[in-house]
Amino acid sequence: MSYIYDLWDDFISLLFPRLCYACGSHLMRNESLICTECYVVIPRTNYHYEKDNPVAQLFWGRCMIEKAAAFSYYNKGSRIRNLIHNLKYKGIREIGYELGRIYGLSLEASGFTKDIDLIIPVPLHPAKKRIRGFNQSEIISMGIADVAQLPVDIKSLARIIVSATQTKRSRYERWTNVEGIFQVIDPQTIMGKHVLLVDDVITTGSTIESCTNELLKIEGVKVSVVALAFAVV
Repeated sequence: MSYIYDLWDDFISLLFPRLCYACGSHLMRNESLICTECYVVIPRTNYHYEKDNPVAQLFWGRCMIEKAAAFSYYNKGSRIRNLIHNLKYKGIREIGYELGRIYGLSLEASGFTKDIDLIIPVPLHPAKKRIRGFNQSEIISMGIADVAQLPVDIKSLARIIVSATQTKRSRYERWTNVEGIFQVIDPQTIMGKHVLLVDDVITTGSTIESCTNELLKIEGVKVSVVALAFAVV
């Protein structure tokens, strides 16, 4: 029976080839979404092992973040960039969940998540979420949460103003574009909690800064940050 299934699977693959969303190569029978080569060669920052890493330094003097890290580097033509593009703009949600799980395993093994109480994805405005159909940061958070066994809170922090895309904006323009656009909706839920704020890509850090400053208005809240990728600007 297994032999017949394998033959059928090979036949279907000829008609509808399954391709790696990172590099475009054909996936082998035991591969899904990402080929083994990409899984191995995508560069890891390992920032979760280094307290004063470049992501953490990005927020020095801007907002009080306990610790910060990113899974990989967001460079032009990079495999992680291709994956995030397929997640955000082509709606391949499984990529976000899978990358979240992969990163979650590293975070859990390093002890990065041991004192975290809950995960909050960087929110999208409801209008933008309706257009896209999902919030990519929520999907990534679900993958991390599955490994770390942490609750995901998508209600306490909201984006209350629609902002223009951050693409091609300067550092100052990015900061003014997200200033005051987030609001804590349910302070009681996060009071006294250590929150892990999750985003897909950190570039200038302006979105994270805006979210963090809003969360820190609530008594006893501490904020740590992770993202799938870090873009050096």
